Amino acid sequence: MIIPPLLKPGDKFAIVSPSGTVLTERVDGAVRAIKEWGFVPIEGEHCREQYTIYNVVSHSAPIESRRDDLLKAINDSEVRAIMCSRGGYGAVHLLEYLDLKQLARDPKWIIGFSDISALHAAWHHACVVSIHSPMAKHLTLYDRNDEINLINYNILTQGEFPTYNVAPHPHNRSGAATATILGGNLAVLMSLLATPFNIIKPGTILFIEDVAEQVYQVQRLLYHLRLAGILPQLAGLIVGQFTKHRGDDTTAMYDMIHDMVAPYHYPVAFNFPIGHIPRNVPIIEGSTATLNVENDGTTLTMRP
Repeated sequence: MIIPPLLKPGDKFAIVSPSGTVLTERVDGAVRAIKEWGFVPIEGEHCREQYTIYNVVSHSAPIESRRDDLLKAINDSEVRAIMCSRGGYGAVHLLEYLDLKQLARDPKWIIGFSDISALHAAWHHACVVSIHSPMAKHLTLYDRNDEINLINYNILTQGEFPTYNVAPHPHNRSGAATATILGGNLAVLMSLLATPFNIIKPGTILFIEDVAEQVYQVQRLLYHLRLAGILPQLAGLIVGQFTKHRGDDTTAMYDMIHDMVAPYHYPVAFNFPIGHIPRNVPIIEGSTATLNVENDGTTLTMRP
């Protein structure tokens, strides 16, 4: 895996909207934060636009405009990092336009989560690590000394790969595993199965989260992985936050996931702070990680 060069003061830092419509004030907040970090924010031309198609789905702009903004940031040799303004839906539209060889020739960080899981998958297939992390909203609502913002800054400028310690959960399964860590939004990643961008595969430490997916819908996705022979062969599983489903009953969701992985023997960590929550800790996708689940808690360590 290729680690993009560290950022230096004065480097260009792009903001693009490859998926849904973003609130203008959140782009403003991201611009302010990037300037405070000492970088030069570069907005995609269509970053602040709104576009509705089929009377249902709202994107930041038509596919061609979102594609052009992303490709311009990728192809600009002075841009060293790309932050997606928000998730939503639409990143999958852009995958077929990406030149993976170009991503590898001039590797740069991409930052985001939720629907941006599709772009992380592309970066992984270009053999470039990326940062699964909050986006413009977090930069707007929290100052530069916020824990999450500091972790991202230190990854980008110091090359510091984080370690997290998480409290125990009754459903945890003890054990240790060292493998490549990959994951993100479960529904988005499942839509990439049987495509050149699939990253859910045996032998990895998989982390998952989702929003507004009901318990039975998540179970259906996990059954797909079971029947495909992938779920039994993971090196480890990190279960993040599943929010805004019916009743918002995390207990029922976690009970179901616990039952789905009960036949297997790899370590499983529940209630990890990854997902649509304020403390959504950055994960360096494609890095080597050690997951250690013990009775007194879970430790996740990432390294180049």
